[in-house]
Amino acid sequence: MLVGLTRLLEDARRGRYAVGAFNFCNAETAQAVVEVGCALRSPVIFITGPWEIPLLGPKMLVELARSVAAKADVPVCLHLDHAAHLGLVEECIEAGFPSVMMDASAHDFEENVRLTRVVVEMAHPRGVTVEGELGAVGRVGESSVEGAEAAALTDPDRAAEFVERTGVDALAVAIGNAHGIYTQRPQLDFGLLQAIRDATDVPLVLHGGSGTHPDQLRRAIEIGITKVNVASEIGRAYLDAIRESIEDTNGSVWYAKALGEAKSAVRRVVAKWMRELGSVGKVP
Repeated sequence: MLVGLTRLLEDARRGRYAVGAFNFCNAETAQAVVEVGCALRSPVIFITGPWEIPLLGPKMLVELARSVAAKADVPVCLHLDHAAHLGLVEECIEAGFPSVMMDASAHDFEENVRLTRVVVEMAHPRGVTVEGELGAVGRVGESSVEGAEAAALTDPDRAAEFVERTGVDALAVAIGNAHGIYTQRPQLDFGLLQAIRDATDVPLVLHGGSGTHPDQLRRAIEIGITKVNVASEIGRAYLDAIRESIEDTNGSVWYAKALGEAKSAVRRVVAKWMRELGSVGKVP
């Protein structure tokens, strides 16, 4: 059975750990995440978004996630990541996603509130949880941590207003983090994170986890981060394993074997992150 975010993130907040949210787009990555979660007794969050959904479509992704989760004895959440358009959110809710993200952070504050509130009003009557984003988590090479202007840090006062007016179940914050593989270690603004935590009472989410130093992660979790997204590191491990399989056999590797190597590589990444986030052993 697939579940929403609330149970997983409230347990994480009480237990002072974070749950990894791992990107997936096919059976191998989905199986890898859940298999490791079961082995390490950790809750699991799948994330998939606008880049991945066209490959299989929302209904098939839900069916795949349900099939994998049915064999699990740990809680599994399927979460729509970074949806910027209401149509995609509605399509995923109709398909059976138990959790969605409306990312209207590219808009001004009032439009972000309006669009996110529309999603909350659409989702909550169906028992679907909603994550919103305030501030703009940029991408490596164009974010504040890299010295450019595309990212905007989350304002604590606006965060309190945003949560109250939208009714979101979780809030993604911008505190110096960025999507992608970092070319230099990010320096998270822990004073800002503490101010956001003091101003709001919803679980906080860190996007752009790939490459963040474990010490930075631990401190962020101590302050209040309960969900950390990991996508770029998953993709890089998957592709590197396939590339190495091809190179090691001079291009004669059977594709199923290469995919098996890729699945193993994803398992290693997931296990590392579950340990670093402190979620290991949290499910009896």
